[in-house]
Amino acid sequence: MSDTATVSTLRNVGEHVELDVGEDIAASPRYNADIAPTKASQRTWTRWNVASLWVGMAICVPTYTLGGVLTAYFGLSVSEALWTILVANVVVLIPLTLNAFPGTRYGIPCPVVLRASFGIIGSNVPSLIRAIVACGWFGVQTLFGGIAIHLMLSALFDSWAALGGTGEVIGFFIFWVLNIAVVIRGSESIKRLETLAAPLLLIAAIGLVVWALPKVSMTEILAVPANRPEGSSFAGYFMAGLTAMVGFWATLSLNIPDFSRYAESQRSQIIGQIIGLPLTMFLFSGLGVVLTAASMSLVGETVSDPVSLIGHIDNPVWVILSMLMIILATISTNTAANIVSPTNSFQNIAPRYINENRGVLITGFIGILLMSWELLKKLSWIESDISVESMYSNWLLGYSSLLGPIAGIMIVDYFLIKNQEYDLLALYQDDAGYPAWNIAGMVALLIPVGLTILSFKFEALSWFYTYGWFTGSILGGIIYFLVARGETGSTK
Repeated sequence: MSDTATVSTLRNVGEHVELDVGEDIAASPRYNADIAPTKASQRTWTRWNVASLWVGMAICVPTYTLGGVLTAYFGLSVSEALWTILVANVVVLIPLTLNAFPGTRYGIPCPVVLRASFGIIGSNVPSLIRAIVACGWFGVQTLFGGIAIHLMLSALFDSWAALGGTGEVIGFFIFWVLNIAVVIRGSESIKRLETLAAPLLLIAAIGLVVWALPKVSMTEILAVPANRPEGSSFAGYFMAGLTAMVGFWATLSLNIPDFSRYAESQRSQIIGQIIGLPLTMFLFSGLGVVLTAASMSLVGETVSDPVSLIGHIDNPVWVILSMLMIILATISTNTAANIVSPTNSFQNIAPRYINENRGVLITGFIGILLMSWELLKKLSWIESDISVESMYSNWLLGYSSLLGPIAGIMIVDYFLIKNQEYDLLALYQDDAGYPAWNIAGMVALLIPVGLTILSFKFEALSWFYTYGWFTGSILGGIIYFLVARGETGSTK
């Protein structure tokens, strides 16, 4: 065999760096073909593909309920909730676009990017933090998708409607299989799904508006007062709500390289995200705020999710069509936002033994496990007062405190410490330039997390948790910069 087949080489293709894999990298325990850098020929996602990805991910049941979460749990009025959502999604564009850069340039997924700042082995710590959160969201979204399947089949068959909660559980597993099947088919399958889903989902959202607007008063809805103590400061409630809304996509601000590795250019990923994220989130969550507030006059009770609201429509044809849209919306969100990231994270643990298909299945089974309590409730096997909505509304704030430092560390490492230059070959090898554990990354993560834990015990630190994503990302980035520069200086 020739030398060129045994030694890996790098070459520049436009703004991309491409790796030609030789035996040295192929034999490494830190490499498999699924987390390998994408070839330049695979980086075909235009700005419209990236925008479609965000439309497909943003139009989903949890997005619809965000406004209700802000008014019910964070003490904001309807108009304040809408402004908070818009500002939050403009803010979250910053880490999203910055952390997408190394993925686009080097074609590498998030766990491999994290190897540069946390170490070859240490990268598993932030990767798994992100993965478990995604598995939880996968379970939540699959639950919503299963309910949509149940309502659709109930509109077709009276015998299915009689199944009640059992039908919802069966729907959960049908929906689970559909999601797993899409992701196992690869990135092009996700790309095609998002491109198909985006216009259809926008049409469905417009349809809900057309149905509801003649029956509601926007003036009255926007005039609904805030649900907070009279005379209390708006700023504190706004910042808590803003942190939670930023936390909604704090997950993707970490693993955006999983998708930007397919972007045809940095310009495509930046413009695509600007087009696709803020406006879609604002409009669909705004629709949720309006319809939740108006649901009493529409159907005679307060309904906070679109699946249940559509289920009240007294027209089987419209229910079936609407549920098909909900199913498509939830699959497009679930596959991209909640399966791709943990799949890559699980592969990162042991690439030689866990390939993409096995990573997908691990993600799916953990998602079932995390939602097992709700499935057992629906089967009437257990009783619980915990609602899915309250669970993920608490997650929004809680996990953003953990993910914020990781986002800050990634940005500082790539742009300030590494100066946008990675040793791509060393990222796939042990003892080849990057340490097994990067002390700077671990310290910069553990200190903000430690302060978050202390904030539960000491009232004086409660602000650190309340503003978790901001305090965590800023502090994590600063600590990483100081420690990493200190290490660099000591080695000179």
